[in-house]
Amino acid sequence: MTEKPCPFCTLPQDRIVDQNDLAMAIRDGFPVSPGHTLVIPKRHVGSFFELGEEEVQAMMGLLKKAKANLDKKFNPDSYNIGVNDGPQAGQTVPHVHMHLIPRYQGDVQDPRGGVRWLIPEKADYWSDREG
Repeated sequence: MTEKPCPFCTLPQDRIVDQNDLAMAIRDGFPVSPGHTLVIPKRHVGSFFELGEEEVQAMMGLLKKAKANLDKKFNPDSYNIGVNDGPQAGQTVPHVHMHLIPRYQGDVQDPRGGVRWLIPEKADYWSDREG
């Protein structure tokens, strides 16, 4: 059985919207919202925790640039930033990548809890405290 090549290691140049020496940014192929962007190290690394400090800084620099560009182009109201690190966390491409997901007023009925909704039965911690 032949392994498929890593889709992030074989990206065509026209998918890259920004880059620096150690990382690149692309639009997500299956966007959650308009402007959904991925920040990816150029070196094939499976886990965020295996990155070198320079790679982390390169990714963070692109993350900030991508946010500024999305602010101008899409004018979102907020953002979610996330990394699925490992299969049990939902990582489907074994090359670390950071999601920058623009959020818009009314895109969900109640956005409280944000990424906590990954485990729905533990997300709403505030209802019992309100009132």
